Amino acid sequence: MSSDEKAKEKAPITPEAPSETGGSLVPVQLPATIPPPAHRPQRGRWIRIIIVLVALTAAGSGGIYLWRQSQTHLPPSIVYGNGRLESDEIDIDTKYPGRVATLLVDEGDIVESGEILALMDTRDLEASLKKAEALVRQTEQALDEAKATVEQQKSQVLLAKQEIDRARYLESKGSMPKETLDQRQQQYDGAVAALNAATARVHLEEHALDAATHDVELYKIEIADNALVAPRDGRIQYRVANVGEVLAAGGRVFTMLDVSYVYMDIYLPT
Repeated sequence: MSSDEKAKEKAPITPEAPSETGGSLVPVQLPATIPPPAHRPQRGRWIRIIIVLVALTAAGSGGIYLWRQSQTHLPPSIVYGNGRLESDEIDIDTKYPGRVATLLVDEGDIVESGEILALMDTRDLEASLKKAEALVRQTEQALDEAKATVEQQKSQVLLAKQEIDRARYLESKGSMPKETLDQRQQQYDGAVAALNAATARVHLEEHALDAATHDVELYKIEIADNALVAPRDGRIQYRVANVGEVLAAGGRVFTMLDVSYVYMDIYLPT
């Protein structure tokens, strides 16, 4: 057998298909191949994995819970619960209406008893204080003048007393007429009346000085009360007002916690 015949025997048989245009045959390649199916996600496998993980998580949580329950057994006379630490809140408020001038602390700061926390605008009170102090000085001067007048009137009364005593002696001896004695008596009565008036003026100026002094003390107290101080040792919890805000009487500026009195509310199971 020749080499050409062997090659023909080994070559694959290719069927011929009829052509669309005529009777000639078109060779077709064999064997025919079927494309593999498209890959689909294995949903069932993942669902089984998720179910296993959920079951393991639930079993672990249950085991932890049972372990904790076994560790919390206490004697019958001892109970446990939860709670929180608390302390008294103190509001730092204004006593008089006014404008916030200065804030000296902020939230979270530790303050001591008597420490100044904020200052209110007291320019109007300071002006009134200066006016009251000027009135005090004026009243003191008027009081000094009234006292000097009293001393002068005492001298006049003493002189009038001496003259009337002399006039009475001379009139008893017949050396002075009755009319002159009456004139000396009138002078003496006038000096006594002037002395009484000067003494009354002294009392009046003393009362005026007391009133002016009380006004000065009142303005000083109001100015001091416009400096907000900490009543106790503690911590600033909230800052409610800002610089420049106008607050009414009783307006809140800070809220502080009294750290010297700390307590706990504990909630126990029934």
